[in-house]
Amino acid sequence: MLWTQVRSWAKEKGYTTFREKTKDEDNSYDYYWSKDNDPTATGLSISVSKLAKDIYNHITDNKFIDYQAAYQLNKEDPTFSLSDYGN
Repeated sequence: MLWTQVRSWAKEKGYTTFREKTKDEDNSYDYYWSKDNDPTATGLSISVSKLAKDIYNHITDNKFIDYQAAYQLNKEDPTFSLSDYGN
């Protein structure tokens, strides 16, 4: 997911977003968002994907947070080892 894509999508939905470079790393950013017509609806995200998820959860009034948490718990670990291939 690209920052420009999420920013454009958020703007279509009535949100303002911006990013600020962190002091920790060269290519690391903090992402801020706010709802244009609601000054109390704001947030800080540490990645582009989390920014998109935070805005989506605000749009849907947090309806799918339980589903998102269950998905994170149940997703498979994609790591493999030599023993997985037999011999």
